[in-house]
Amino acid sequence: MNSDAIQLPDAPGIHGLRFRHFRGGDDFNHMATITRVSAEVDDTERADTPEELEKWFAHLTNCDPYKDMIFAEVDPGDGHDPEVIGYSRGTWRMEGSGEYRYMFFGRLLPHWRRKGIGQAMLRWMEGRLREIAASHPVEVEKYFLSIAAQGETGLAVLLEKTGYQPVRYGFEMVRPDLENIPNFPLPEGLEVRPALPEHYRAIWEADTEAFRDHWGFIEPSEEDYQGWLVDTTIFQPELWQVAWDLATNQVAGQVRTYIDHEQNKLYHRLRGYTEFISVRRPFRRRGLARALIAQSLRAQKQAGMTESALAVDSENLSGATKVYEDCGFRVVKKTTVYRKPFLMARQK
Repeated sequence: MNSDAIQLPDAPGIHGLRFRHFRGGDDFNHMATITRVSAEVDDTERADTPEELEKWFAHLTNCDPYKDMIFAEVDPGDGHDPEVIGYSRGTWRMEGSGEYRYMFFGRLLPHWRRKGIGQAMLRWMEGRLREIAASHPVEVEKYFLSIAAQGETGLAVLLEKTGYQPVRYGFEMVRPDLENIPNFPLPEGLEVRPALPEHYRAIWEADTEAFRDHWGFIEPSEEDYQGWLVDTTIFQPELWQVAWDLATNQVAGQVRTYIDHEQNKLYHRLRGYTEFISVRRPFRRRGLARALIAQSLRAQKQAGMTESALAVDSENLSGATKVYEDCGFRVVKKTTVYRKPFLMARQK
């Protein structure tokens, strides 16, 4: 038996089914394949590549993939390599409210679902997260959290069956064309400047400040910042729209536009993303977000895109959904955030 094997006493009795820890290397290929196959069935539109995953894993926060991941595979018993059919990864963060959030994410190939495999992996993941939580303050409120996209109906059923309840919803919004882009003017006293390397830290910190009063905020770490700098999928400063306050020379707001070329190739489209939209509190209610979004849309059109998309919290404090609708976006999908109380015996 492999030293990285994981024994699950409640695993379904499927011939050749076994579980193990993360091994690196080829596991990035397995994860990318499982993600793409699942995305096609679940309509989640993911196009992660092994190379992107490996870069991202080099900067994980509060997660040791060699301890905090579980892989499911099936050995055909004929001398061929086992088929990796699913995986799950756990992590944790402390929210701005002081609560501890223990999150997990995972996927299972469609033809292996509804056989009890996902439920067994979920129970293992909860157990692993409880082990991690044992070293955290006892008096602090803790909870499990996971997310199910609109098409991930099986995952939603599994979560609800195991005690998770919906607590928040997010929307995916799409602007189906980049014609008739509104001309929202930039507020007086602000200007948009090219994003240069010497600005990256200020841009990051301004975005962090802007989101501190939003639901579920988590203070990012230095590792998060370093990972952001090398994330080739979203880090495209040549497309960013960053407004600076002339009086203070501080970032007032931003839209960190990007184009996922791999995803566009896979789904045969020309879509840009009007994402990472934030306005610092002193500059809100002046039309800055609308102005930056309009400039972002024009930049995407100039780059050859024909549509744009974004994601938003349905209960955003600043009324973001209405702002995006004013800019031509419409809701096309919903995402559900599930949570379960983390009830642990208090230490005596």
